[in-house]
Amino acid sequence: MLNIGWFSTGRGEGSRGLLRFVQDRIERGLLDARIQFVFSNRDRGQAQGSDRFFQLVDSHNLPLVTRSSARFRRSRSSSGLSWAELRPEYDRLVIDDLKDFQPDVCVLAGYMLIFSGEMCRRYPLLNLHPALPDGPIGTWQEVTWELIRQRATRTGAMIHLATEELDRGPVVSYCTAPITGPDFAPGWQELEGASLEDVRATRGEELPLFQQIRQAQYRREPYLVLETLRAVADGRITIRDGMVLDQQGNSISTETPPGLCLDKELKGAMAEEELG
Repeated sequence: MLNIGWFSTGRGEGSRGLLRFVQDRIERGLLDARIQFVFSNRDRGQAQGSDRFFQLVDSHNLPLVTRSSARFRRSRSSSGLSWAELRPEYDRLVIDDLKDFQPDVCVLAGYMLIFSGEMCRRYPLLNLHPALPDGPIGTWQEVTWELIRQRATRTGAMIHLATEELDRGPVVSYCTAPITGPDFAPGWQELEGASLEDVRATRGEELPLFQQIRQAQYRREPYLVLETLRAVADGRITIRDGMVLDQQGNSISTETPPGLCLDKELKGAMAEEELG
């Protein structure tokens, strides 16, 4: 059985939905795993969004560990140190908080902090990023606007090992999604001759093309997390010493493209869900 640690700030519906999705499949026997703990960098009562997330954790009887990063920073405000300088100390406290757990892998699902090197070395941290391995970095909003700026023909999502370098750790897995064709054509045509800066200022995230691209990523992300965890549980992927290895012990993070493509697995899983 695969032992999973789950890290999330728990701010919104996306964080709740992803935890609910994976835990539901575990309870249905579709993934041979258990979530050993859920960690949040917010405490109970700190924000409505995270409190709703904690209610979900409680409803599944999952162990919850919290340590507010905001309160930690306030407690160290007199030191004059930046968050980058304080982060290793905070992470050491988190490591101590979790000393009784021994996860095989940890999932970062809406966790809004960058880890220090010590934390990255302590746990295999699987980070979900809403872009392909060679795609844009940043938040999903930044990624979507950059794809529009590039007039990209496809998008997707990847899972990589978290490192101190933002969104650029060794790639574990990925999936692809086209963003051209009849469904997308009207959206792209709407932008012909338009200034992207003006479009962002006047239409913002309500732009139909923006919504379509995000949806293409979003609907695949839970399945990518699930199928990646299944690949680890089944031994198709092994994570050892910061490396991602196949069944023969070869690194798949140095291939071109890097990581395990899970398009076939996602297509099957999504089709099964649609059939009920």
